[in-house]
Amino acid sequence: MKAIILAGGRGKRLKQITDYVPKPLIPLNNIPIIEWQIRYLKKFGIKNFIICTGYKTEQIENFLKIKKNLGVNIKFSKEKSPLGTGGAIKKAGNLIKEKSFLVMNGDVITDINLRLLKSKLNSIATIPLRTKFGIMKTLDDKVISFSEKKEISDLWMNAGIYHLSKKMIKDLPTKGDIEKTTFPKYAKNGKLHNTKFRNVFWYSIDSYKDMEECSEEIKSKKYIKKVSK
Repeated sequence: MKAIILAGGRGKRLKQITDYVPKPLIPLNNIPIIEWQIRYLKKFGIKNFIICTGYKTEQIENFLKIKKNLGVNIKFSKEKSPLGTGGAIKKAGNLIKEKSFLVMNGDVITDINLRLLKSKLNSIATIPLRTKFGIMKTLDDKVISFSEKKEISDLWMNAGIYHLSKKMIKDLPTKGDIEKTTFPKYAKNGKLHNTKFRNVFWYSIDSYKDMEECSEEIKSKKYIKKVSK
């Protein structure tokens, strides 16, 4: 099975860094995001990758060419102009021969068990909705308690990892996001599934706070051992 990593965005929320390096090369504990991702996917037997690039493509290519010790095969699908997630997957789909493939957003760091996701076709990995704010429990006009719990039960969010059928490629937009186009159509027709994961290590690196917290958790959870060669 091949994996597509969507690594073409500009990372505008981290502009002071991404003016100089593309988001996938932002280091967390001295290892760039995209290397963490490749190590993680490799743990599940994935050794063939398609990296969708657009912004600062040359830097990503040069880095991965230097990292020959990763022991994987990498091809690039380059965007001359932004295509959105759906358009990027559709373009990269020309390199897919297998019946299904995995897709991962280029800013996600996680330990989700991909073996469970691969058991369902056209499936989205989902995790409980997370909040960065403290939560209050109330009774009428009184505050009963405070909680810093980051997950909200029974509300689920897209974790940015998909197991898709090759047949879906024809239904993707040439330009546009899969989350706003194909996924809603498939969901309406009962053709889209989800695989739920609770109590997992998961970060989407969108801010300096995300970088800081993820780096700390990588250390505390010994994540490096989980994805080491």
